[in-house]
Amino acid sequence: MSVVIVGGNECMVREYTELCEKYKCKAKVYLKMCRGLQNIGNPDLMVLFTNTMSHKMIRCAMEGIKHLDIPVERSHNSSKAALRNILDKYAV
Repeated sequence: MSVVIVGGNECMVREYTELCEKYKCKAKVYLKMCRGLQNIGNPDLMVLFTNTMSHKMIRCAMEGIKHLDIPVERSHNSSKAALRNILDKYAV
């Protein structure tokens, strides 16, 4: 399973990827909006940490995946526990 994480804290990138590896998921983390979301591919899940994102970045992320049929999970909290709860729900 592949997961794209948009937003979050810069110091937590390694924590996000290690947690996804424990759930046997590959993770791509986009913290900032540099030329949109390039190389997003075709993920199985997109996680938006909305507390650390601008409205423009949320709009860009949603526009980038509107042609794909993937679930989007939004979380206001960008903690490791929030990501764990999301992965518990989707990575079975």
